This record gives sequence, C-alpha cells and structure tokens, in this order.
Amino acid sequence: MDKIVQPKITEANNAVEIVVHVTDVLNEDQRSDLVSTLKNTSGITAAEYFPLRYHGMLVNYDRDVFSSQDLRGNVTSRNVHARLIGPV
Repeated sequence: MDKIVQPKITEANNAVEIVVHVTDVLNEDQRSDLVSTLKNTSGITAAEYFPLRYHGMLVNYDRDVFSSQDLRGNVTSRNVHARLIGPV
C-alpha cells in the first residue's frame, strides 16, 4: 500500500522535488514519452530519469497545482505502475 509522501519544498514559490519509482520496465521510447508528457503538464516544471537507473524519476512540480498523490495518479493514468519514494 502506498503512503502519502511529504515532498521537500525546494523554492519559496511552492516548487517541490520528489522521487517516483516506476515499477514497470519501459523501453527508451516509452521513458522518453513519459518524460515529455510530464514536462508538458501544467504545474510540472521538470521530469527526468536518473542516469542508468531506469526505474527512478526525479520530478519537480508546483504543490499549489498537484499533490504527491495527484502526481502519482498522473503517471499511473498512462498505464505505468509507479510508487512515490519521497523527497530528495
């Protein structure tokens, strides 16, 4: 069962950084599509996989627009299984 993660505030403007663990094995195109989709979502300022660790993503978002659970829902709505690891 996933727990609610308290994200780390990285800037005074309510931006937070959180690690998302993608439990599915995605190929390079699928990872690229997921990152592009997240980056083009209003309220998400950055999304990237950790180098050579294709299950870990670092996502920056505005907590006034999303909660950590909203962010997870955004990922899982694309038929990708994911868990929130926590703030960086």
